[in-house]
Amino acid sequence: MFTIKVDDLTHHAVQSLVAFHISGMLEQSPPESSHALDVQKLRDPAVTFWSAWEGELLAGIGALKMLDERHGELKSMRTATAFLRRGVANQFLVHILHVARERGLQRLSLETGTQPGFAACHQLYLKHGFVDCEPFADYQFDPNSRFMTRVL
Repeated sequence: MFTIKVDDLTHHAVQSLVAFHISGMLEQSPPESSHALDVQKLRDPAVTFWSAWEGELLAGIGALKMLDERHGELKSMRTATAFLRRGVANQFLVHILHVARERGLQRLSLETGTQPGFAACHQLYLKHGFVDCEPFADYQFDPNSRFMTRVL
């Protein structure tokens, strides 16, 4: 188990993982189809950002953006390379789903890529009950984006 805590994005390791996340998204998707949030946008009051730690080592990051009082968006899920395939993403997703329910959200949605590099993400979301949906919030249809949602 990893320790997940609300994070203020000031730790160098956290900032580095956010930058790595953005660069990874840009490697797989064209810039106009990459919707990863940078550190400044993750500090938006509508966003709660968490980091996962194993002792002093950063294992992963994740965020929940409130779209309105009933609908949230999963953002910035990323596992640090050294922690891949150790359950970080699964634990993070369970945590964010729990927080979303505690906040009274009725729906949690996400946007992810369609390229083969996103296959593991798709499997994780499907395992946790997410289904494909139409674009939500300010998103538009994009062949490089897959939209998923889950009723809570």
